[in-house]
Amino acid sequence: MTTKNMEKKARQLSNLYYNRGLDKAQIRDLSGAVDLLEQSLKFDKGNIQARNLLGLVYFEMGEAVSALSEWVISKNLQPEDNIATEFIEKLRADQNKLAVINQTIKNYNDALKSCRKGDEDVAAISLRRVISQNPRLIKAYHLLALIYIKEGKYTRARKLLRRAQKIDKTNATTLRFLKEIDEKTGSVTRLDGKSMRSAASDHKIVENVIQTVNVHESPVLISFLNIILGVAVGVLFTWFIILPSQRQAINRKANEKITEYSSKMASQQNTVEELQAQVQNSETTVTTANDQIEQAASQVTSLENLLKTYEAYRDENYSEAADTFKKIDTDTLSADAMIIYETIKNDVQDFLYSKYVDDGKSAYEGGDWQSAIDNLAAARLIEDDDYAVIEYLANAYRLNSDTENAIATYQEIIDKYPDTRRAENAQKYIDELKSGTISTDTSLSEESENSSDYDEDSSDSYNESYDEDYYDSGYDESDYYEDY
Repeated sequence: MTTKNMEKKARQLSNLYYNRGLDKAQIRDLSGAVDLLEQSLKFDKGNIQARNLLGLVYFEMGEAVSALSEWVISKNLQPEDNIATEFIEKLRADQNKLAVINQTIKNYNDALKSCRKGDEDVAAISLRRVISQNPRLIKAYHLLALIYIKEGKYTRARKLLRRAQKIDKTNATTLRFLKEIDEKTGSVTRLDGKSMRSAASDHKIVENVIQTVNVHESPVLISFLNIILGVAVGVLFTWFIILPSQRQAINRKANEKITEYSSKMASQQNTVEELQAQVQNSETTVTTANDQIEQAASQVTSLENLLKTYEAYRDENYSEAADTFKKIDTDTLSADAMIIYETIKNDVQDFLYSKYVDDGKSAYEGGDWQSAIDNLAAARLIEDDDYAVIEYLANAYRLNSDTENAIATYQEIIDKYPDTRRAENAQKYIDELKSGTISTDTSLSEESENSSDYDEDSSDSYNESYDEDYYDSGYDESDYYEDY
């Protein structure tokens, strides 16, 4: 099978799963619709209809951020004539509602943490508030129902799950919890007028009734004569009418072709010159198209990494979220995608900062200067006022023979902490670097090893970074690095 045939087959399968997902969504089988639409996008990521519908299903399930993610990707894949643009504008038009939805998701995550700690009462209060603010968030119904089941409050749990079933009729978790309640209470839950045992619709058998029509047959002789007469008339009509007209039509078309070919031969030279010019223009167009393709591929990659980061963050897998977050190229993100990026950044930047600093320090101690530089520089993009990070970075530049950046970073220490031992130590390294001497000393500054040698006048110049009480109590700054 050729590549073209494979792509055609993939698109056909994608459309097949999309149609099935649409059928599921129309009968409010939202979970089934999500599974089928995700399968559709696996076969064809560019299936705009499937992606837009998946966003709508997510939104109907209370997952507004997931919905927005799908619509942003859809808009970037097809900027023009895309209904996803209208969805995004409507969602962004009501910033208060969007803020409330985001807050409910955070409250749900807090409730989940409380459950894991055994604080079910606190979690139940938070979940009731979440459901009142975002009544379509199905997973909030499930978690609160699970708390009620654990506490033996089966009536409340059944009521919640019936509300969830009205949103997503065949959600597996909803039906599993209801079955457990039925087993414990001995009563059968009725859903939309039917019991759990008769939830499947009955099939009806429709019989086709074929009516026979009586035909009055004509005598055999009359039928035979009619056939002979019809054949004779057909032969005469063909010989005298159809054949002459066909000959004339053939001759006319032949004359037209001769005239057409004569005109083409006369203008052939001009056509060759025009084609040569078109070839030159095509080469330029191909180069431009390749650049656009690369740019679009980079944009799609960033959007996929953004989506992976959000999914990891939603599952509280912050380590994976941090790894994919670093791969996002913000220059390729649209304004709509930046909304999701900033939301994720605000929540995971503390984790990212600690990870960058820890990885940078470990790389420094292991002698991997370039890795230390990459991680510490990334940490400074998040927070640039930590002296320990600045000193580690300056030393890593120096030990990696990056004289220019080393001098610039040491000079930054002098500017931030003038008239201090930090500044003196930084100036010493600057003088060595400018003289062409690169020290291989990996230890920290003398001031870091024994901060008690400072007088009070010196410490006043940078007490924004250090508490004066530390110096009064003989605080050793080398402990800071060990703790860090």
